[in-house]
Amino acid sequence: QVHLVETGGGLVQAGGSHILACAFSGRTFSSYTMGWFRQAPGREREFLASIGRDDEFTAYAASVKGRFTISRDNAKNTVSLQMNSLKPEDTAVYYCAAGRGVFAKSLVREYEYWGQGTQVTVSS
Repeated sequence: QVHLVETGGGLVQAGGSHILACAFSGRTFSSYTMGWFRQAPGREREFLASIGRDDEFTAYAASVKGRFTISRDNAKNTVSLQMNSLKPEDTAVYYCAAGRGVFAKSLVREYEYWGQGTQVTVSS
């Protein structure tokens, strides 16, 4: 059973930067594609970024490409999301997810395991 714990949520000013981290445990981290999603009140869960087994396999949603960067540390079993140029519309609960595979994945159904989420609020 995979266990995911997100950390780093909080209140950020618009235009600022913030980083989220996700700790993975329970299985072999390098066998899993990792992803970040978010969900705002009243909206569906939205794909943000994914990283495959290796750093060369990444994918981003158009809404965050160029602003957010996903990275993983296979030695520490962690995945991070660096968020720059934050906007009030980035306010949401951010989720880390894991799905077995090699390549990046962008669909909710492709991920088997989810963290509990962490709130990010961007003030204007």
